Amino acid sequence: MRVLSGIQPTGRFHWGNYFGAIRQYIQLQHEDEAFYFIANLHALTTIRDAQQLNQLTLDAALDLLALGLDPDAATLFLQSDIPEISELTWILMTGTPMGLLERCHAFKEKKARGVSADAGLFTYPVLMAADILGYDSNCVPVGQDQVQHIEVARDIARSFNHHYGDCFVQPEASLLDSSAKVPGTDGEKMSKSYDNIIPVFAEEQALNKQIMRISTDSRAMEDAKEPETDHLYQLFCLFGKAEQQQEMAAMYRQGGFGYGDIKKQLAAAAEAYFGPARERRKKLTQDSSYVQDVLTAGATKARLKAAEVLDRVQHATGLVR
Repeated sequence: MRVLSGIQPTGRFHWGNYFGAIRQYIQLQHEDEAFYFIANLHALTTIRDAQQLNQLTLDAALDLLALGLDPDAATLFLQSDIPEISELTWILMTGTPMGLLERCHAFKEKKARGVSADAGLFTYPVLMAADILGYDSNCVPVGQDQVQHIEVARDIARSFNHHYGDCFVQPEASLLDSSAKVPGTDGEKMSKSYDNIIPVFAEEQALNKQIMRISTDSRAMEDAKEPETDHLYQLFCLFGKAEQQQEMAAMYRQGGFGYGDIKKQLAAAAEAYFGPARERRKKLTQDSSYVQDVLTAGATKARLKAAEVLDRVQHATGLVR
């Protein structure tokens, strides 16, 4: 079974990115054939600065490798290094109904808010379909908000197979861990859009300051509190072991503590968890050729598979005699 997923380099990774997706990418790399790409073509819909995109793309590769993605176990590459996918996107667009794209959430939401949506955003699901279908992917780990795009890819594949014969594997969505609740510093879902993130690779001092600024309610120290509805407790549970979680939950229900104590424990747990990865990242940045070698090797392997699929499609459509 081949697992495939992509992640956009539109900003440095935060806790929500890691616990919601990246941690599971790393787990899956040891169970299946895994293809992971940095979706820099998709990022062009939001980033229009060449230097910024280039740096964020490099940062994404460094972050993934430092967090545990093993290039000997998984294939890591840049989306833009596989031109076969761009050609496949055009072929798929010639048979994709406009109505199918008009129903997609990202386009509908922008249109509803009165924000101008360009052709890149409108056709985004077709490029995503090409990313998935172009590698004969069986399993695509996604969040609930991306399930619709997997259905679009399946619809496009079914329609193409109906007209031209069985060219594409039907992918299946694999829901990422929805149990990993990752609230931001304000209690809402952690997101760059809400400016409430905690970066994965924040230095220890900066991390402590950010955690101490997490919003809390105004209940008195002696009051008992329900841990399951408290976002500070939810953040601690991302790091704390089961026994530590139980101890903290009991403390919440008993009362008689300050939120500052919880924040200090959270900061210590987060530093213990991400500190070693931050040190690995520092070492990786000192070897400028290593990351490029990993991406080049990954692109070579990915292109072989994408070229195989594109060749099938070109023959089926009559583009190659």
